[in-house]
Amino acid sequence: MTEITSLMTSSAESRPFPPEGGDPDILVIIPTYNESENISRVIEKVFTLYPSGLDILVIDDKSPDGTAAIVTSLQPGRPGLRLMERSGKQGLGTAYLAGFRYALQKEYRFIIEMDADMSHDPEMIPSLVGGMDSADLVIGSRYVNNTVNVVNWPLGRLVLSKLASGYTRMITGIPVFDPTSGFKCFRREVLESLDLQRVNSQGYSFQIEMNFRVWKKGFIIREVPIVFTDRTVGKSKMTRKNIREAVWIVWWLKIKSIAGLL
Repeated sequence: MTEITSLMTSSAESRPFPPEGGDPDILVIIPTYNESENISRVIEKVFTLYPSGLDILVIDDKSPDGTAAIVTSLQPGRPGLRLMERSGKQGLGTAYLAGFRYALQKEYRFIIEMDADMSHDPEMIPSLVGGMDSADLVIGSRYVNNTVNVVNWPLGRLVLSKLASGYTRMITGIPVFDPTSGFKCFRREVLESLDLQRVNSQGYSFQIEMNFRVWKKGFIIREVPIVFTDRTVGKSKMTRKNIREAVWIVWWLKIKSIAGLL
């Protein structure tokens, strides 16, 4: 039976972090497009906090602002830093799917999704990994237990996000407070069990679809509270197309699930 609960405290204390000995078993996936103003900051902060125990994979969609070149310049001093360059802008969902396939090929134990714009605090990584002691997918939630933990967000964005969360729960039935969160940690066995070729959503709807597929597989999903801080430099990648897709994807998922076609 699927279990979805909220963790108000981290269980990271029960697991040494970073993991001790051996090769890193955690991969942090960071998709980028025009994040030259942010990428070095997030990479340096992650590796400063966790100099061992995890690797970072940056997936860049041929950013014209030179994001990939910045990552390349950092690699000599950061042996755990990986870069995947793609031929052009292909979308958030396909970037994460490429990262998942890489993680499975390299046999990482835990796979973390994280934004490049510093809206996700790297200091929360142990909370995500700690939650894996009793879960298969841990979501960093802005709205766990009906609280609102966001900083610098315009009121319109907050209202839109909250409405999207309620709408998703109402249509799909998935009891997750923050189904569009992009800060999360998967157990490798979860990704191995999913047919990733059938996942084709982008933007917010990609997060919704992944959560829904994990839930329907019967895995345990937990939420841990995070504080989301809106970017201070660079531009948001959210588009009207992303919003439209999120509106219809919940119905598509529900219908596919009823028909047994997921």
